[in-house]
Amino acid sequence: MDKITITGLVATTPRHLITAEGLPITSFRLATAEDDGPTNWYTVYTYRKLSQNTASSVSKGDRVLLTGNLHIRDWDNGERSGTSVEIEATSIGHDLSYGTSEFERTSIIKEDGLVSA
Repeated sequence: MDKITITGLVATTPRHLITAEGLPITSFRLATAEDDGPTNWYTVYTYRKLSQNTASSVSKGDRVLLTGNLHIRDWDNGERSGTSVEIEATSIGHDLSYGTSEFERTSIIKEDGLVSA
Protein backbone atom coordinates (compact mmCIF):
# COMPACT_ATOMS: atom_id res chain seq x y z
CA MET A 1 0.00 0.00 0.00
CA ASP A 2 1.38 3.42 -0.97
CA LYS A 3 1.46 6.22 1.63
CA ILE A 4 0.70 9.77 0.51
CA THR A 5 0.80 13.22 2.09
CA ILE A 6 -1.12 15.84 0.15
CA THR A 7 -2.61 19.32 0.44
CA GLY A 8 -5.75 20.41 -1.30
CA LEU A 9 -9.19 21.98 -1.25
CA VAL A 10 -12.20 20.15 0.19
CA ALA A 11 -14.41 20.30 -2.90
CA THR A 12 -17.60 18.67 -1.58
CA THR A 13 -19.50 18.79 1.68
CA PRO A 14 -18.18 15.91 3.79
CA ARG A 15 -20.69 13.05 3.93
CA HIS A 16 -20.90 11.30 7.31
CA LEU A 17 -22.67 8.01 7.89
CA ILE A 18 -22.65 5.09 10.29
CA THR A 19 -22.87 1.60 8.81
CA ALA A 20 -25.27 -1.06 10.07
CA GLU A 21 -22.28 -2.54 11.92
CA GLY A 22 -21.72 0.79 13.73
CA LEU A 23 -18.63 1.93 11.78
CA PRO A 24 -18.49 5.74 11.31
CA ILE A 25 -17.35 6.79 7.82
CA THR A 26 -16.85 10.29 6.45
CA SER A 27 -15.94 10.95 2.82
CA PHE A 28 -15.34 13.97 0.61
CA ARG A 29 -13.71 14.94 -2.68
CA LEU A 30 -10.34 16.67 -2.56
CA ALA A 31 -9.04 18.84 -5.42
CA THR A 32 -5.35 19.60 -5.91
CA ALA A 33 -3.66 21.64 -8.61
CA GLU A 34 -0.22 22.98 -9.40
CA ASP A 35 -0.02 26.66 -10.35
CA ASP A 36 -1.17 26.37 -13.97
CA GLY A 37 -1.51 22.60 -14.15
CA PRO A 38 -4.54 20.36 -14.31
CA THR A 39 -6.67 19.66 -11.25
CA ASN A 40 -6.30 16.22 -9.70
CA TRP A 41 -9.30 14.74 -7.89
CA TYR A 42 -9.27 12.29 -4.99
CA THR A 43 -12.02 10.67 -2.96
CA VAL A 44 -11.00 10.75 0.71
CA TYR A 45 -12.40 8.29 3.26
CA THR A 46 -12.01 8.44 7.03
CA TYR A 47 -13.08 5.85 9.58
CA ARG A 48 -13.80 5.56 13.29
CA LYS A 49 -12.76 8.48 15.53
CA LEU A 50 -11.06 10.31 12.64
CA SER A 51 -14.38 10.11 10.80
CA GLN A 52 -16.27 11.73 13.66
CA ASN A 53 -13.67 14.47 14.09
CA THR A 54 -13.56 15.11 10.34
CA ALA A 55 -17.35 15.44 10.16
CA SER A 56 -17.23 18.01 13.00
CA SER A 57 -14.19 19.95 11.78
CA VAL A 58 -13.91 19.93 7.99
CA SER A 59 -16.17 21.84 5.59
CA LYS A 60 -16.43 22.37 1.86
CA GLY A 61 -13.92 25.05 0.84
CA ASP A 62 -11.41 24.26 3.61
CA ARG A 63 -7.75 23.86 2.72
CA VAL A 64 -6.42 20.69 4.33
CA LEU A 65 -3.26 18.66 4.67
CA LEU A 66 -3.75 14.93 4.96
CA THR A 67 -1.78 11.71 5.15
CA GLY A 68 -3.11 8.30 4.26
CA ASN A 69 -3.04 5.19 2.13
CA LEU A 70 -3.41 5.65 -1.63
CA HIS A 71 -5.68 3.24 -3.54
CA ILE A 72 -5.92 3.33 -7.35
CA ARG A 73 -8.63 1.12 -8.83
CA ASP A 74 -9.78 0.52 -12.38
CA TRP A 75 -13.52 0.07 -12.79
CA ASP A 76 -15.92 -0.97 -15.54
CA ASN A 77 -19.71 -0.93 -15.21
CA GLY A 78 -20.43 -2.30 -18.68
CA GLU A 79 -21.24 1.10 -20.18
CA ARG A 80 -18.23 3.09 -19.01
CA SER A 81 -14.86 2.44 -17.47
CA GLY A 82 -12.37 4.54 -15.60
CA THR A 83 -9.95 4.78 -12.74
CA SER A 84 -10.79 5.89 -9.21
CA VAL A 85 -8.12 7.44 -7.00
CA GLU A 86 -8.95 7.14 -3.30
CA ILE A 87 -7.15 8.03 -0.10
CA GLU A 88 -7.90 6.27 3.18
CA ALA A 89 -6.84 9.10 5.49
CA THR A 90 -4.95 8.38 8.69
CA SER A 91 -4.66 12.05 9.73
CA ILE A 92 -6.16 15.36 8.57
CA GLY A 93 -5.54 18.96 9.57
CA HIS A 94 -6.24 22.42 8.28
CA ASP A 95 -3.53 23.93 6.07
CA LEU A 96 -2.41 26.89 8.17
CA SER A 97 -0.86 28.55 5.11
CA TYR A 98 -4.41 29.71 4.33
CA GLY A 99 -5.83 30.57 7.75
CA THR A 100 -5.98 29.82 11.45
CA SER A 101 -7.52 26.97 13.34
CA GLU A 102 -8.41 26.04 16.91
CA PHE A 103 -7.82 22.59 18.36
CA GLU A 104 -10.10 20.91 20.88
CA ARG A 105 -9.10 17.51 22.19
CA THR A 106 -11.90 14.93 22.18
CA SER A 107 -12.29 12.30 24.87
CA ILE A 108 -12.23 8.61 24.13
CA ILE A 109 -14.19 6.26 26.37
CA LYS A 110 -12.45 2.90 26.49
CA GLU A 111 -14.18 -0.46 26.91
CA ASP A 112 -13.22 -0.50 30.61
CA GLY A 113 -15.05 2.82 31.09
CA LEU A 114 -11.89 4.91 31.53
CA VAL A 115 -11.63 8.22 29.68
CA SER A 116 -8.47 9.22 27.85
CA ALA A 117 -7.67 12.35 25.92
